[in-house]
Amino acid sequence: MTHTALIIDDEPDILELLEITLERMGVKAHKSPNLTNARTKLQENQYDFCLTDMRLPDGNGIDLVKELQTDYPNLPVAVFTAHGNMDTAVEAMKAGAFDFITKPVDLELLRQLVNTALSMSKPTTNSPINDDLIKGQAESVKVLRKKITKLARSQAPVFISGESGSGKELVARSIHNHGPRAESPFIAVNCGAIPTDLMESEFFGHKKGTFTGAHQDKKGLFQAANGGTLFLDEVADLPLDMQVKLLRAIQEKAIRMVGDAKEIKIDVRILSATHKNLANAVSNGDFRSDLYYRINVIEIDVPPLRDRKGDIQLLAEFFLEKFAEEMQCNPAQLQKNALTTLEQYTFPGNVRELENILERAYTLCDGDIITIDDLQLNRKNEPPSQQPKSTPSDINVAEIQNLDEYLADIERDILVNALEQNRWNRTATAKSLGITFRSLRYRLKKLGLEED
Repeated sequence: MTHTALIIDDEPDILELLEITLERMGVKAHKSPNLTNARTKLQENQYDFCLTDMRLPDGNGIDLVKELQTDYPNLPVAVFTAHGNMDTAVEAMKAGAFDFITKPVDLELLRQLVNTALSMSKPTTNSPINDDLIKGQAESVKVLRKKITKLARSQAPVFISGESGSGKELVARSIHNHGPRAESPFIAVNCGAIPTDLMESEFFGHKKGTFTGAHQDKKGLFQAANGGTLFLDEVADLPLDMQVKLLRAIQEKAIRMVGDAKEIKIDVRILSATHKNLANAVSNGDFRSDLYYRINVIEIDVPPLRDRKGDIQLLAEFFLEKFAEEMQCNPAQLQKNALTTLEQYTFPGNVRELENILERAYTLCDGDIITIDDLQLNRKNEPPSQQPKSTPSDINVAEIQNLDEYLADIERDILVNALEQNRWNRTATAKSLGITFRSLRYRLKKLGLEED
């Protein structure tokens, strides 16, 4: 089936170039030299997408973008901007444009933009998505899901604000999963977890021999996410020099691998988040204002769990079913007073803390009922022991390359020794270690020791 596009520009050579390029992609182009002609064509025809210049003889392209959001809300529209004029591009995306392309037109980027436009779904209603990632019936969660529905169709950068543990990455994944890039990679990166001296290589990749240890070419995060979404978590932790390089990559839609002079075109949607106040970071000089406005085209806020306590039971049931499936055990239930205790708790760590509390309670509880004692919430307020356990003095900390792997190896050795001493009787092993059978089974599965 042939697709049809409306392209609006007052330069005949640009219109001709666009028409030829689109026809080679199987898209029939209707050309308009001004807004008046474009409005007439919109009334007379149906289009799959629209491309418009910003400066036209009888008005501004952004006015058309706003009109389309009202009169043709399901019609994807992108804009042409002058090279380097990012303020105009940001303004257009805030108004509803799904993307932009700069002049002179790069044909490779144009083809990417057209493919994105053609793949965009066109829902007939604005009903919220039915998303297992974003659970809850609180009004704030319903509003959040409606916003995700709208943002999923756009390609505009989205900044996700919210407290630690509130579910910012889940929101980012939901935006990706319900948009035209759903079949392409979703790459999440914690910006604060990358060593400063490795940041450029991690983001943009490097060529073989660029530095000691670079034994082969390595692709970076932008290349891994090409065609899909790159989620920059804790973006406020990026050092200033890396912010400059990130800004350039976003603006130019191109990167250079470390040690390479050649530019590589990239097609990546940027989603970002932090639990910090990014506006304050800009005011304090810790975050570049130009990057802030570039990634914060649209902002979406994730509510804290304390503001949606009516969802705690629903979330708890979801997590307990999830743990039961993972551990291949019977699902546990919360004792009524245990649920009441959770609903009265403030959850400074939000949904992530609720999940951790329930996972610990599930693995440690006797039977299938979780009591108040199993939640261990009172331990959070207990003073530290006056006589902490001694730590091994013969450990060479410098030799520990990954703490999680190191501790997992220790736990694995302890479990294997205990199993051997108890002739692999898991009930006896759990008793000798002072843990429940369910807890032992969970640990064995986590460490890859559980038999199929």
